[in-house]
Amino acid sequence: MALGRQFGWLWASYAVSAYGSGLGFGALPLIAVLVLDAGPAQVSVLAAVGPAVGALIALPLGPWVEFRRKRPVMIAMDLARFAAMMSIPVAYAFGGLGFAQLLVVSAVVAAAKIAFTAASGACLKALVRPEDLLVANARFESTTWSSIAVGPPLGGAAIGIFGPVATVVVDAVSYLLSALGITAIRGREECPRRTESRVRAGELLDGWRHIMSHPGLRALYVNNLLVAGLIMATEPLLAVLMLGELGFAPWQYGLAFAAPCVGGLIGSRLARRVVARYGQHRILRTVGTLRAVWLIGLAFVQPGAAGLATVMAVEFAVIISMSLFTPVLAAYRLENTPDDRVARALSAWSIGNGLAIAVFSALAGLLADATSPRTAITVAGLLILASPLLLSRVQLAPRVSSARGSRRTVARRDRTGRRSSL
Repeated sequence: MALGRQFGWLWASYAVSAYGSGLGFGALPLIAVLVLDAGPAQVSVLAAVGPAVGALIALPLGPWVEFRRKRPVMIAMDLARFAAMMSIPVAYAFGGLGFAQLLVVSAVVAAAKIAFTAASGACLKALVRPEDLLVANARFESTTWSSIAVGPPLGGAAIGIFGPVATVVVDAVSYLLSALGITAIRGREECPRRTESRVRAGELLDGWRHIMSHPGLRALYVNNLLVAGLIMATEPLLAVLMLGELGFAPWQYGLAFAAPCVGGLIGSRLARRVVARYGQHRILRTVGTLRAVWLIGLAFVQPGAAGLATVMAVEFAVIISMSLFTPVLAAYRLENTPDDRVARALSAWSIGNGLAIAVFSALAGLLADATSPRTAITVAGLLILASPLLLSRVQLAPRVSSARGSRRTVARRDRTGRRSSL
């Protein structure tokens, strides 16, 4: 299905940065373990403090992004991530790389990602028709998982040949290329109007007000906080467990996460068909439940080929469920958010996820330090089993009307995806 040339540039920009990030998958924890000899507590602090500080930095960015042209914001956030990531190989080359710098880079990248996601969501909603949002988000989702499928094995090989910061360089350059791609999106973008020149304190919570006042979004938001927080909390612990206690090589660690990403391609490509057949509500509840039942399997990982196969099987099940669920959720979220609140709602969603990941990662790190990484993974796997209870309370409300619709503006798109007002 053709979604227009402008969407094509947005998708291409997303793809190049996604493949760069896929190549650098888990780069900061790997550098912490392999270069700085970090233990479970430090790796978990890295996973927790960076997203938490980044979320706090991003808190005022939602209202700020809402009333700015979205494409310049996206370009600025890409350039900020390029500069932050490039500081790591520069410091490493001069022998000055430290754990504190990894924390700062993690925070800057997290904040820039939140602002970029908010701006790109609003940009996407302006470029494609409402009925095409699911297809567009499914394409982003398939790109994400294909990049992770290809990236980590190549990244592991690059680390073995060129050193531990090689993939960071590629990741940084990918943000620069993404910024160049966004500049190719043509068409005049109007700057949203506002009555005041500065962000009011009350606007900081507007995104959460919308989410929590909408019954469907509220239940899905809380569910997603639990699922994302618990799944991501196991990532640094699994790195310590596999690379340390179980003795897996970096390329095996990368392969364990890359091969199952084939499931991401399957799930994202099925999204449009299964929604058409079973309905949005049923998919959100059923697949949202399935994505929570597999994590406990990581508690049974053992050394050798059998252990590697266990990780791959669990990751495949988790990924195919998430890749089907995520584009449906993303489309539903945009459909049920007014045009003039998209950036604030997406910022609130991302900030909540970042804080949830930070809190659960910190708690998991403390538990792992007091007991073992395996014990902490087991606890996370058991807690996540309670998350589907929230989905039983999801009541999908009618779609909201857009700000453009309230002004009786009928938007049409030509074959390049541009809008014109009648």
